[in-house]
Amino acid sequence: MTKKRRMFDIDIPEEEAVVEEAPRPAMGLRRGPMATAIGENAESLRERQQQEALIRAENDALAHEFVRLKKLGLVTDLIPIAAVDATKLIRDRSRRVDPELDDLKASILAVGLSNPIRVEQVAEGRYELVQGWRRLSAYRELFAETGDERFARIPAGLMARGETIQDLYRRMVDENMVRKDISWAEMARLAQGYAEDPSVDCDDLDEAVNILFASAGPQKRSYIRRFAFLMRAMEKVLEHPEAIPRALGLEVAHRLEAEPGSSGRLAAALRAAPGRTTEEELAILRDFAGTRPEVSPQGKPARGRPAKRGKTTLRLPLAMGDVKCTAAQGRVELQFDRDFSTVDRARLEAAVEAFFQTLG
Repeated sequence: MTKKRRMFDIDIPEEEAVVEEAPRPAMGLRRGPMATAIGENAESLRERQQQEALIRAENDALAHEFVRLKKLGLVTDLIPIAAVDATKLIRDRSRRVDPELDDLKASILAVGLSNPIRVEQVAEGRYELVQGWRRLSAYRELFAETGDERFARIPAGLMARGETIQDLYRRMVDENMVRKDISWAEMARLAQGYAEDPSVDCDDLDEAVNILFASAGPQKRSYIRRFAFLMRAMEKVLEHPEAIPRALGLEVAHRLEAEPGSSGRLAAALRAAPGRTTEEELAILRDFAGTRPEVSPQGKPARGRPAKRGKTTLRLPLAMGDVKCTAAQGRVELQFDRDFSTVDRARLEAAVEAFFQTLG
């Protein structure tokens, strides 16, 4: 057997024979492929979970913001005009052609609709109109006339469900009140419609005016009540009620109330002029409201006792409570839940004097 030859023959002292252990790498032991894959997968899972949590939080915030905006009626969408009903609220629309609708249609054609209608969703895919009768009517007419699909859907603010019928009426009325061209006849119709609506607990015209026009002053509510009386008596024969100015309407209403049989004479005068213009109708009303004395068939002034004047009853919601006022010939009565006998005499006299000074 061959004996291996030693390459080196070196004697090393025993105390120097200790070999130092090499230092470990700073990164520690090297990980195997499986451990590396498991670690990377766990890290990826943690990152994904964090991202999902952030997405869920963002979605929750967006959902709450959507609900908040919807409650405020600030969520807008394009909805089919065929899906909008206008039957829940009795409106102020005249039975005649709306002369302003052509102007609105021309504006929509030129620049689009700048103010969306407002609707309440009442069922899946069905909506009830709250505000925007003219805008909806304009879109429907434009779609019928042009067939253009852009008029088949209308921008609409989506209101949250659950508002009371009274609140919906108030929204409709408040929108109409900001219109510069709204007539006294239209405001009177709103009050009439509210009082006649079986879905609301109100069958008194004075109360309807006070509820719907709470933001208006007492004097304006008084005017609306007088026009409501006029419209209730003569709406079937009036062709241009929206054109009746305030002063003329109040004069006509006063005579209708003071002379109960005069409504028939006015109706006959209006029917005798079919197809009349606005000015012709106003002339008939001015003639009726004139102060000229009645004459007999022989052309002589009629004699006898003057016609008995009617009675006016008002309910005014003031800051301290509701006041009922009854006014008649030679008498004004105020009813309020307070003991007026305890009021200082000087203050009471000053109040009465101010009352009559205001009346003129």
